[in-house]
Amino acid sequence: MIHHLRAAGVSLIVDARGTKVPTILHWGADVGELAADSLTALADGLMPAIPPSSIDAPPRLSLLPTVFDGWSGRPGIGVHRPGGTDASNLLALRLIDQQTTDTSLILTTSDERALVTVVSTIELTPQGVLRVRHTVRNDAEVDRPLAVDALAVVLPVPDRATELLDFTGLWTHERTPQRHRLGQGAWTREHRHGRPGHDDAFLSVTGAPGFDFRTGEVWATHLAWSGDKVVWSERSPLGPVVTGSGELLAPGEVTLEPGETYESPWTVAVYSDAGLDGVSARLHPWIRSWSTITKPRPVVLNTWEAVYFDHDLPTLLTLVEQAKRVGVERFVLDDGWFTGRTDDRRALGDWFVDPERWAGGLSPLIEAVTGAGMDFGLWVEPEMVNPDSELARTHPDWVLGHPDAPSWRFQRVLDLDNPDAFAYLLGRLDALLTEYDIAFLKWDHNRDLLGGSAHRQTTALYRLLDEVRALHPGVDIESCASGGARIDLGILERVERVWTSDTNDPLERQSIQRYTGLVVPPEYLGGHLGAARSHTTWRASDLSFRLATALFGSAGIEWNLNEASESELELIAAWIAHYKRLRPLLHTGEVVRMDSADPALHAHGVIAQDRSSAIVAQVALAAPLTAIPAPLRVPGLDPERRYRVRPLDLGAPARSIQDVPPVWLTEGSVVLTGRALAEVGIAMPLLAPEQAQLFTLDAE
Repeated sequence: MIHHLRAAGVSLIVDARGTKVPTILHWGADVGELAADSLTALADGLMPAIPPSSIDAPPRLSLLPTVFDGWSGRPGIGVHRPGGTDASNLLALRLIDQQTTDTSLILTTSDERALVTVVSTIELTPQGVLRVRHTVRNDAEVDRPLAVDALAVVLPVPDRATELLDFTGLWTHERTPQRHRLGQGAWTREHRHGRPGHDDAFLSVTGAPGFDFRTGEVWATHLAWSGDKVVWSERSPLGPVVTGSGELLAPGEVTLEPGETYESPWTVAVYSDAGLDGVSARLHPWIRSWSTITKPRPVVLNTWEAVYFDHDLPTLLTLVEQAKRVGVERFVLDDGWFTGRTDDRRALGDWFVDPERWAGGLSPLIEAVTGAGMDFGLWVEPEMVNPDSELARTHPDWVLGHPDAPSWRFQRVLDLDNPDAFAYLLGRLDALLTEYDIAFLKWDHNRDLLGGSAHRQTTALYRLLDEVRALHPGVDIESCASGGARIDLGILERVERVWTSDTNDPLERQSIQRYTGLVVPPEYLGGHLGAARSHTTWRASDLSFRLATALFGSAGIEWNLNEASESELELIAAWIAHYKRLRPLLHTGEVVRMDSADPALHAHGVIAQDRSSAIVAQVALAAPLTAIPAPLRVPGLDPERRYRVRPLDLGAPARSIQDVPPVWLTEGSVVLTGRALAEVGIAMPLLAPEQAQLFTLDAE
C-alpha cells in the first residue's frame, strides 16, 4: 500500500508496497487529496534511474537504511549477536504487517533468519508535527542475546535544503546558534553528557538557503530524549539528503534477551514553509495539547542569588514579607536546607531537614509563606551525591563511576538504576512532600554523568519522576540542570517548568530565550529578575531591561529584595501586576520573531490566538548599524482589523538616544491595520544599547 497522511498543510507519503522496508516518498508541503491511482503514479514517477557503477536496482532510502540496501551513509539500525557472526549489514528486513489510521502508521518488518523484528511507528498530529520511533525485538528463543548498537530515525529532505542550523553553547550561554552550508558528507553531533548538555544541538534545521524566522522552507528535527544522543545531517553523491537522530548507545549498553525489546526515543520533526517561526507555530500548540500545566504560571521568588547557602530564618522571613509586598505567588527555598549542607562540597544525598539551622523543621518558614498567600517550593538534586555525605559513606555501591575518576562540582552521580538507591530517593521525596506543604520542586542536575550507563540512568530518572508525580499529582516540578543543560521534549512530558539558564543577565537571556523558545512554549521557560549586577557575568543592567526580558516566560525574581530600594520595590510590584494581567496572552498566544538586517536589533512578541491583541518588544542588544532603525513590522495580526499600538511602560523607562521621539510616540498611540503593520510597520525609538521597549496592540 501507499499511505498518505495529511494535517495542517503537511503531507507524508510512505510507499509500503511489496515486502521491502517501506520508504518515505515525501515529507513536506501538502500535495492535496490523491486517489490511489495518483499515489501509485507518484510513486512510480519517483522511481530513479540506475546510475553506473552502483547496485543493479533503483536506489531507495528506506525507513531503516543499511548497507544491505546499498545505503552507504550512516545506517538507521545496528545490531549484533555477542560472540556470533550476525552483523547489521546482513539484516534482510522484510515488511510483514502494516496498520494505518487517519493519523498514524505502524509498520512491522522482520528478518526470520536473523531473528530480529522492528516495529516503526509514524504519527502526524493535527498540528502537522511528525513523530517517528522504532522498536526492535529479539526473536530468538533461548540463550541468544541481541546487542543493539544503534536505532535511529532517518528522514529524507529535498536537495534544495542546503543550509543547516543547530545549536551549541556552554554554562550560562546555552542555545548559541550556528549555521553553515551542508556540503558532501555528514555533519554529526554526538552528546555524551548523560544529559543533553549546555552544548546540545537541540534543534537540527535543514532548509533552503537564507531561511530565517519568517521566511524559507525548513525541515527541523528534535530528539525527545534526556540522555546521550546523536543527530546528523548528511549529503552524499550516491543518495538523497537525510537528517537523522537517535540515542547514542555505548557498546553493550543495550543487550536484549530473547523476547525483550528496545524502543528508540521519539524523533519529533516539523516542516515549515514560513521559516523558524513556522516550526514554533506547529510545536507550541502540539505541546500545549498534552502539557501537564493546568494552572497559571505563578510569579516565583527563588532564594539562591539572594542568600545562597546562608539559611537564616529571620532573614528569610523578611524576604517572605518583601515577596508578599510586590505580589510574588510562589516562594522557593533553594540549596542549603538539608543536613550539613553549608556549601556545595558536602551532604548531597542526605535529604533530611538540617536540625541545627531548622530547629523547628521547615514548618515555620512554610507557614509564613502560605500565611502570606504564596505557595512554597523546595530545591532538590536527587540524582547526585557528595562523597562527603552519610549516604556515600554508607552506600558506596550506589555511586556511579570509577572511584578514582575526577569529581565534578565536588559531587558524583547516584545510580538510579540500583533498586535500593531508587527506593531511597523515592522514599525521601515522598516523605518530604507528605510532611510539608510543598507545591513545587526545583529538580536540579549539576554535572555530567561521566560513568555508568546513560541509557539506564535516563530511563530510571523518568521512572522516578513518574512515580513522584503519581504519588503527589498536585506538585509542580521544574527541570534544572546547571541551568539549561536538560531541556528536551522527553523531560518536558514530566515537568511544568524548565530553568532556561543559570544566568539572569538580560543581555545573555535575550538570545537564550529566543532560541530555546523555538521548541519550548514561553509558559515553561523560567526567567528571573536578577540583581543589577549579574552574578554570572558581572555585567550591570538597567532595571527596565531586566524587567522587559523577564516578562516573556514563566516570570520570577532571583534578587535579595531586602537590598532593593523603595522605588525599585514599587516598580517590581507594578511589573508583576503587568505580568499577571498579560499572563493569559503571554502563555497561550503565538510567538513571533521579527527578522532584522541589523544584528544589534531583536524584535519579538506574542499574538493572541484570536488575533485580538498582542505584546511586542523591540530590543537593542548593541549599538545599531544606522542612526535611524528600520520601521518595526509586526507579523501575525489579522490583516483587516485595525489595531491601536501603545508603548507599555513598566515603570522604568527604556533609555534612548534621540532629541525627539517618533511622532506617534509623542501622541501616545497610533491606529493601523494589521496588514499595514505587517507590511510597512511603524517608527521605533532610538534605543541605547541593552535596552528594550515594549508595545501593546489591541484590536478596535
